[in-house]
Amino acid sequence: MNRQTILVTGATDGIGRQTAWTLARMGAKVLIHGRDKQKGIRVMDEFTRDTCNENLSLYIADFSSLGDVRRMADEITREQSELTVLINNAGGFFNERQLNGDGLEMTFTVNHLAPFLLTRLLEGLLTKSAPARVVTVASVAHRNLKALDWDNLQGEKSYDPFDAYALSKLASICVMNELAGRLAGSGVTVNTLHPGVIDTKLLRMSYKMEGASVVEGAETSIYLATAPEVEGVTGKYFSHKLEKSISDLAKDLQVQKKFWELSESLIAPYLK
Repeated sequence: MNRQTILVTGATDGIGRQTAWTLARMGAKVLIHGRDKQKGIRVMDEFTRDTCNENLSLYIADFSSLGDVRRMADEITREQSELTVLINNAGGFFNERQLNGDGLEMTFTVNHLAPFLLTRLLEGLLTKSAPARVVTVASVAHRNLKALDWDNLQGEKSYDPFDAYALSKLASICVMNELAGRLAGSGVTVNTLHPGVIDTKLLRMSYKMEGASVVEGAETSIYLATAPEVEGVTGKYFSHKLEKSISDLAKDLQVQKKFWELSESLIAPYLK
């Protein structure tokens, strides 16, 4: 593991924190992403003390701002010579429809567009570092959507927080599956996962319930990032470290392609 450089987004709380802590304990060079700099410094200091791993770096970005994501990706590309694993873990839940400074709906931006943009911006570094892996935390909630209204992807006509969350995770699975195909033969694998129903701030805020421990929630991310048996496996969806089926909507190649095209058009200004 000491030859691995792994970026974990949303690494200062919940599943992401547990994922990053465990990987640091395993000896990986861990790039810790957080939104709050002071909190990030505290977390990195705790990791260094608890894991005896001093090979940690901190990167700060607010995923509600695609410009901030671009800035962080530029910093990582400039400062890191390799990136062998990207774990897209950061996410959010918004009870009411909110727009960011660019007029983009927050759930769709934080949970889908931001990790998609980050992955596209770091694609070159990942390819250069191959064999490399992209691991994206999705959700079984994507199954809740049985049909799509392409004119309401950002709640333009109506907004339900649970539907918005499910949509963002469906979109993420679709573009990551499309990316897996596009990167075939590059040495970079792309997989998604459901972490389980885990006791996090997001779960308590959204479904107002308790779940399993973050230790359990981090297991599949860590497995997909490190396990030799999934080396070369790509375009798959996992839960509890087992490959699972995605919804019929997510399997639809035309849906995948359309999500890719729409998402690319929204992040295009930040890819230049």
